[in-house]
Amino acid sequence: MAEAAAGEIRRGQQLVAADGQRIGTVDAVFADYLLVRTVGLLPVDLYVPRPEVTTDGEGRLVAGASRDDAYAAWHRPLKRAPHD
Repeated sequence: MAEAAAGEIRRGQQLVAADGQRIGTVDAVFADYLLVRTVGLLPVDLYVPRPEVTTDGEGRLVAGASRDDAYAAWHRPLKRAPHD
């Protein structure tokens, strides 16, 4: 696997875990991280560091973690409501 170059990552791409399980869809691409919206009934945002993402031979984005580990490491819930 090769580290994903800046030009290769775009909004709408799927991110999968190291074991092939789907994590979510890239919602935004930033210099240091990707904003990934998870799949499921209650989607959450993951802030995935760019160095943790590689591409496979098929052009898919692959995270260097399992789906559960990705959620635990990269989920950053709000500490309080933005209007407080």
